Amino acid sequence: MNTSSIIQNIPCTLVTGFLGSGKTTVINQLLSNKPTNERWALLINEFGRIGIDGALLASSQTAGDTHNNIAIREVSGGCICCTSQLPLQIAISRLLSEHRPQRLIIEPTGLAHPRELLRQLSEPHWQTALSMQAVITVLSGVQWQQEKYRSHDGFQAHVRDADVLVINRYEQLSATYRQDLQQWIAALNKQAKIIWAMADSQTAPDFQTTSDSKITADSSDFIQLSNTYLSELTAQLTKPSNAISKQRIANMTESRVSLTPANSLMSSASINTNNDIETSSSTSELPYRYHDEQQGMLLAGWRLPPHWVFNANDLQQWLLQLPNWQRIKGIVNTSDGWLQLNFTPDSLTINETSAQIDSRLEIILLAGSDNKSDNKFDNKNEAVTTVKRTKVELNNEHQSSIEWERCDRELMALVIPSNNQT
Repeated sequence: MNTSSIIQNIPCTLVTGFLGSGKTTVINQLLSNKPTNERWALLINEFGRIGIDGALLASSQTAGDTHNNIAIREVSGGCICCTSQLPLQIAISRLLSEHRPQRLIIEPTGLAHPRELLRQLSEPHWQTALSMQAVITVLSGVQWQQEKYRSHDGFQAHVRDADVLVINRYEQLSATYRQDLQQWIAALNKQAKIIWAMADSQTAPDFQTTSDSKITADSSDFIQLSNTYLSELTAQLTKPSNAISKQRIANMTESRVSLTPANSLMSSASINTNNDIETSSSTSELPYRYHDEQQGMLLAGWRLPPHWVFNANDLQQWLLQLPNWQRIKGIVNTSDGWLQLNFTPDSLTINETSAQIDSRLEIILLAGSDNKSDNKFDNKNEAVTTVKRTKVELNNEHQSSIEWERCDRELMALVIPSNNQT
């Protein structure tokens, strides 16, 4: 792939809100202020299978003659916040690759739990492609007035994970009720910025301001307030998301494990530093390990300090003995120097490489068997044989219950004690 074709740092805004909160109206307001020369993309997730929101947005934008520069894709029939993450990944990847937008807006179903979606969008594989902006959450004042909504965990969840709360349908609330609403929000998320929405001037009813003065839809005050609101709302498209940043830290905390070389002789005094190696603040977050399961595959990866030197032969043997491995990739500091590993069931490739800011390993295992790997090699360069197994045999076996903690211990045992390093 050419460098020019790589998609990076596309501004992305998540617009959330409980079912019926008015997300489509807010998105239409954002789209109506889109610069005519920019390409935008909109990903809509509906829990039902028909898909209506996309058609509504498309028709409304056609009237404004901006629809030609807006690509709309729908994911219907379920929540994109599902555990597999695949519907979300596929939909975003296709939108970015096929339309190459300059901005992406995601509208999840109102039944989605925003925390899970934030967790997915905080994963490392999206941190390069997407630049996550403020999470905009729409809250209906009419819904909030009802106890069944105020006390509903799903309703509250959208408030907890918002950077910005756009409150609409509040026109009939008195000043006292509006203060109560703000206090309720503060109890759940005191960092959230509150924006009081203004309805379309053609449909907006008369309403009272907090000072009990009346503003009508055809007054100059209403027009000024409406313009101010739209300006403030649009500005959120370029403000970084604190919610996403917090979730990235939470992801690291949940995934980071206590990895320590088996030999305690590894000391700071014996660290072999190289002034030519680029330094990074990320090294303070090491060691780091994650594991996951997707579509019948078990995934795990490690990022480790660059001064941890692994025994090259022992590391390769350990990797090849992992159960049912399908892919192994890595750049690791070893006794043979920095090595680049690229293993598939059909070939083993090992190349020397330059020193890196950290060591990295990633493995993909086939779930469904507790036996050792079917891939057997007599040395690091040549495959001897591959025992093929039928799908029936794999389906009849129990799902693999690999012990990741044991893998951690075995991997750490391969670190060469510092006093033996040369």
